[in-house]
Amino acid sequence: MAKAIPPFRADHVGSLLRPEKLKQARRRQESGEITKEALREIENEEIKRIVAKQKEIGLQSVTDGEFRRAYWHFDFLENLTGVEGYESGSGIQFKEKQTKSHSIRIIGDLDFSDHPMIDDYKFLHSVAGDHLPKMTIPSPSMLHFRGKIAYGRYRADEDLFFHDLGKAYKKAIAAFYDAGCRYLQLDDTAWAYLCSDEQKEQLKARGVNPGHLEKLYARTINEAVSGRPDDLTVTMHICRGNFRSTWIASGGYEPVAETLFNGLNIDGFFLEYDSDRAGGFEPLRHVQRKDLQIVLGLVTSKFGELENADDVKRRIDEASKYVPLEQLCLSPQCGFASTEEGNLLTEEEQWAKLAHVVKIAGEVWE
Repeated sequence: MAKAIPPFRADHVGSLLRPEKLKQARRRQESGEITKEALREIENEEIKRIVAKQKEIGLQSVTDGEFRRAYWHFDFLENLTGVEGYESGSGIQFKEKQTKSHSIRIIGDLDFSDHPMIDDYKFLHSVAGDHLPKMTIPSPSMLHFRGKIAYGRYRADEDLFFHDLGKAYKKAIAAFYDAGCRYLQLDDTAWAYLCSDEQKEQLKARGVNPGHLEKLYARTINEAVSGRPDDLTVTMHICRGNFRSTWIASGGYEPVAETLFNGLNIDGFFLEYDSDRAGGFEPLRHVQRKDLQIVLGLVTSKFGELENADDVKRRIDEASKYVPLEQLCLSPQCGFASTEEGNLLTEEEQWAKLAHVVKIAGEVWE
């Protein structure tokens, strides 16, 4: 039951722990000791190294580990036309921890043009060899969910904002495809927040209707991916928060399951299932499409201890009661470094986790 097209039986979300060499180089560049060009050469060498490691472990898809980014989302979003990054005075609050102060705001008409991550993808493509390179970018939902709308036209016209957002992302997807990308992943925390009673109450306190938001996000994502080529796979990772091994949201997928699995024109979903905060597999009963792939995030990226392989296999078997085994895959529940600080485990433990996923998947499906 090996797969020729993604997502693969053993897959991964994308981000990897930044090596100390890279962290030091970034600090040196920020202080003016080395140039941006010198930093990029170091990034290139480290990306080559981790691509080779992913191949060695047995993964079919490879990423650049998001090594050129500080954040999984802001670096992409603030390079859209009409968006800028700024120091917000406070970070995003996780359980007992907070990210660095940074945010984004929309200051003009949205568009996609001359984005630096096209070149980032091209480099990954050039070193992927016979493995499939996967590009990861934040979902369009994240610009609205994390961005401040400071532009008058959009503040006055919500429909115009989401229409332009969908168009900009459609151009982005086409640009990545033209650069050679055939495996694109949209990362999204908003859907997990819409599963959380606590987070929904916070949205309501801000005057936001969660049900309305769900409809807007679904419509915009579908507009963004509409008309894509048949040989481009687009998946989505649903995340409950991942910073320094902490989290934000809790709650099972039931509140949004029907919209996610039957309302979004996505080829596969990476779902977090590494803790009881994600709930049970019952929401998977809403999967009605035979072409939809569900990647079970049963191996945690937050800590280094390896899961018992038999326990993971048992949970795959439980999930197969709702979705046929041929539509299931396995991965870690999230990336290992959604921000450059990374989760609380070693690089050796990270590679052991990924090798564990490959081994278990081989025993279950092959």
